[in-house]
Amino acid sequence: MNRNYELMFIVRPDMVDEELNKLISTLESSVTSAGGTAKSEVWGKRRLAYKVGKFNDGIFVLMMIEATGATVHEVERRLRVTEPVIKFLTVRTDEELKRLDKIKKLRDAKKKVSAQPAAAAPATPATPATPELVTEPPASAPV
Repeated sequence: MNRNYELMFIVRPDMVDEELNKLISTLESSVTSAGGTAKSEVWGKRRLAYKVGKFNDGIFVLMMIEATGATVHEVERRLRVTEPVIKFLTVRTDEELKRLDKIKKLRDAKKKVSAQPAAAAPATPATPATPELVTEPPASAPV
């Protein structure tokens, strides 16, 4: 069963672009050969929140993967043994997407229900938005 995952990994800041592209294409090809799909974005060089190993900076890469759990496990294994990779984190996102779709459907259903009575309501005679001011003549004071 294919599921959606986000895989964020950080590589050494001194890694050459050609090597980075080769690493990304290798990971993507391993996913596609197992019957999944992968898209990747290179976020570029950023400062790390804390020192990891001897690095203060790293190149961030985000991969969106749609594959089985075994495929993702294999990609994680490859990242563990790849020397330039400093850190990685995989998050399963299909449950979150399913929850957001459910909320969206509920909101749409509520909009339809609230829109139907407004459209089906019979026209009522127009009433002025502000009541007319009625002024009474001042009462005459007894002399």
